[in-house]
Amino acid sequence: QVQLVESGGGLVQTGGSLRLSCVVNENIFSIPIMGWYRQTPGKQRRELVAQITSAGSTNYADLVKGRFTISRDGAKNTVYLQMNSLKPDDTAVYYCRYSRGGVHYWGRGTQVTVSS
Repeated sequence: QVQLVESGGGLVQTGGSLRLSCVVNENIFSIPIMGWYRQTPGKQRRELVAQITSAGSTNYADLVKGRFTISRDGAKNTVYLQMNSLKPDDTAVYYCRYSRGGVHYWGRGTQVTVSS
């Protein structure tokens, strides 16, 4: 059973930074796609923030390009989301997602709140 555990969320002021972590109970480099998504109150869908493939290719939502960076650490089986220049609109619950063969697994999420 795939297990994902996120951490690193919190309260930060506009312009501040946070680093989210997602620990997976598998070899991180063998996972086809790992992604970070976020969901804000009132929205039913989670939106893609960033993703990284097993080959190391990355993809970012336009709203976070140049501010957020996704990376991974094989020794720790962890995917990170470094978030800089945070804005109030970045406030959301952030979720880690594991994707393999069309099957997706989600973590429980971590709250990020950016105050103005």
